Amino acid sequence: MAEEWNQDSGEAVYRSRDPVNNLKIRVLLERVSPVSALIQRVQEEEEEGGKGDIALRTLSSTVGTGGHQRGDEEEILISWQEKLFSEFEYELYKNEAACRTPLDRQYHQDILSMERGGGRKNRRIFTYTDYDRYTNLEEHAQSVTTSEKETPTFLAERMANVRRRRQDKRQLDGAGIRNRLVVLDPSEEFTKTNHIINTPVQTMYIMADLGPRGKLGFKENEHVLCTIRVDGNGVITLKPDVNGTKGSYRLEVESQKRELWRYSLHHVSESIQREEQEREEALYKDLYGRHKEYLNSLVGSDFEMPPAGTLRVLINGEIMSAQEYECDNLYVHFFLELPKHWSSPAFQDLSGVTQSSTSKTLGWDNVAYFCYPFSFEIFLSEEVDAEEVPQWPVVYFEVLSLDFWQRYRVEGYGSVVLPHTPGMHEIAAQTWLPVELGTVSELRRFFIGGSPELEDLTYARTPGTFQGERLSRFGFRTETTGKVTFRFHSIHQSRAFLDSSSLRRRMQSVLDRLGGSSQQSSILNVLDAFQRARRRMQLARESLPKAILTTSKTSLEQSTA
Repeated sequence: MAEEWNQDSGEAVYRSRDPVNNLKIRVLLERVSPVSALIQRVQEEEEEGGKGDIALRTLSSTVGTGGHQRGDEEEILISWQEKLFSEFEYELYKNEAACRTPLDRQYHQDILSMERGGGRKNRRIFTYTDYDRYTNLEEHAQSVTTSEKETPTFLAERMANVRRRRQDKRQLDGAGIRNRLVVLDPSEEFTKTNHIINTPVQTMYIMADLGPRGKLGFKENEHVLCTIRVDGNGVITLKPDVNGTKGSYRLEVESQKRELWRYSLHHVSESIQREEQEREEALYKDLYGRHKEYLNSLVGSDFEMPPAGTLRVLINGEIMSAQEYECDNLYVHFFLELPKHWSSPAFQDLSGVTQSSTSKTLGWDNVAYFCYPFSFEIFLSEEVDAEEVPQWPVVYFEVLSLDFWQRYRVEGYGSVVLPHTPGMHEIAAQTWLPVELGTVSELRRFFIGGSPELEDLTYARTPGTFQGERLSRFGFRTETTGKVTFRFHSIHQSRAFLDSSSLRRRMQSVLDRLGGSSQQSSILNVLDAFQRARRRMQLARESLPKAILTTSKTSLEQSTA
């Protein structure tokens, strides 16, 4: 018989779209005693053709079918949130003086109706619904590991003590919520308490009164057979799971004498009929169709298109962090410079300043997190020549610090070229700082604040006003400071990308080339590869002997003649 026991008493999680009110479970509870085991052995011998003892046959006639004494076996069908009263509750709520709450008075009326209908049908098996004031204390002592020294964390204790009952839900004051959207100085206890997600869950307990015969109705003899929890998302949790093809569950009780019980749980919810299933599928199909039409009405049938002959670039960026800087309380000032043939809407602001951030130690570095979002919408016109490589906009920025005396210092200058290809790009830009010779500038920077600054931030790269071929920075002293991390999400949109014939004909315009190269790589990568191949061909031609070139030229003239 030991091989028939089901040792898996853990939780089982299911998800259902059907109403939970259709859930039904059949519970079979029976006592296992030495006498019943002996009777079962006798029955097995009889089936094999043997002769059992007369005394055992006489004993088997005094017990019920299956070798269990009458009154020790019970089978009952339980629906979701169906209230079955125990012997203790039946006697308690029968007395009208003990009923104080509206729920108690409702139970009193139900028991009076039972009295008129013949009394309570169940004996040992009963239920606690979501409305009852009951919590299983054994759930608080659950262990994750088998170690005897395991101590639950604070979060585990709080989650175990969460009461997910309707009567324990407190109505929050709407005015209080509006007045306390942000708690400026939260305490440690407040932080721990509000870190717990309290999902509304309905709970139901299937119980059994395993007291001796004739002494039912004592709280100490109540035992949990199954716990059912259902949340608003249709997730059903059973502990333990329904048996199915597995054996029965074992339950030992220490009372006046050690007793052994076994019980089984079976899912017996009614299956949906074929007609109802087809009607439900049609209903869902119609619902999804209406929702799709509603979304289409919100989005519209036409997308916003850029003007003809224009490349539209949408940049959703974020200044993530700055690290490896000497001072604290950092903030970043940045702006976007548009080269020739680029434009932006008049209402758009192409510059910004982040909030100041206090650095935190991360490994060996001090990191200041900003998470400052920004967005740009820019356009590239068709006026650029086909042979000209378009210059992409550049984000120039400077990192500054602010101390307790409101003195600011420049911590570094840098620049970032906007990504040439659509998609997500994360770039770490190194910064540098101009320095002067001697210690006077360092003392001034430490005690008074301020430092050598650039009049034009574009000098961090190539100034926009520079027209020459070579930019000399001889004598300009700098030092490397830290780096700033950017994240860009780029989107390219153009009507030229929709023209499939532009991929087959010669790409004469910049937009056509951008549309063709966006499927493989950026236009700059393609041009760089072409230039490298051209230089290799020139070097290979120059390395050939002149005699070979002359011979080839002579043979070519003869063949032409």
